[in-house]
Amino acid sequence: MQTVRIGKSRVSRLIVGGNPFSGFSHQGRQMDAEMVAYYTPERIKATLREAESLGINTAILRADDHIMGLLSEHWREGGKIQWFGQTCPELGAPEVSLERVAGVAAACHIHGGVVDNLFANGQIEELIPAVEYARKLRLTVGLASHNPDALRWAEQNLDVDYYMCSYYNPIARDEVAAHRAGTDELYRQEDRRAMTKLIPSLSKPAIHYKVMAAGRNDPVEAFRCVARCMRPGDAVCVGVYTKVKPDMLKEDVELLEQSLAALSKARTS
Repeated sequence: MQTVRIGKSRVSRLIVGGNPFSGFSHQGRQMDAEMVAYYTPERIKATLREAESLGINTAILRADDHIMGLLSEHWREGGKIQWFGQTCPELGAPEVSLERVAGVAAACHIHGGVVDNLFANGQIEELIPAVEYARKLRLTVGLASHNPDALRWAEQNLDVDYYMCSYYNPIARDEVAAHRAGTDELYRQEDRRAMTKLIPSLSKPAIHYKVMAAGRNDPVEAFRCVARCMRPGDAVCVGVYTKVKPDMLKEDVELLEQSLAALSKARTS
């Protein structure tokens, strides 16, 4: 699989995402519970091993005790996947998560809900000391958001190594930064157009995420859109729920590679 450079790391263009592992289905409380029940530590580690066998060398996973313990087991058992961490709002300020992952994760980004909440409340400058703290910890640091306007601000005011760019902005984050299970979520095409229009203006690599609209989009169409919108130094992050389709991860790799190849052929013909 192709790789790109993000910070100090070579990163596979397809990254495995951890939302399903942690029960964040974005499809309601029942599906959240089903994912938690299905994704035992053994199944998560098996998925990471499969990812490695398919050429995926990076996973984006939360900086919580459950994930950190599981990754330690995976690595002790011979796993090689590198970890891009995501800060956890329930642990407090981003600096708490950044300190937890320093020396363990290859990189870490500030949670998109936190960024969106600070932006909505006129407090986004609080991210400046958080990014500076990550630098003191010698961390490759990123910023996630569902809101193109927040990323525009970051582009002008922060020195980060990468951006996490959500194709959709499904819930308001004005009052609460963390995801709220059971909240009605809206996946609007105008949000995808707004984010993909912004990405070419960003000066650092973008990791495209929520590209499947949490399982609502047709995978073929979704990966064709990703291929059109990814720049040469960008990557895409997708979560998988192998209970409903055991070969989902393999299919995602094939769809991305086919979409990129078809686009390259069309551009050179």
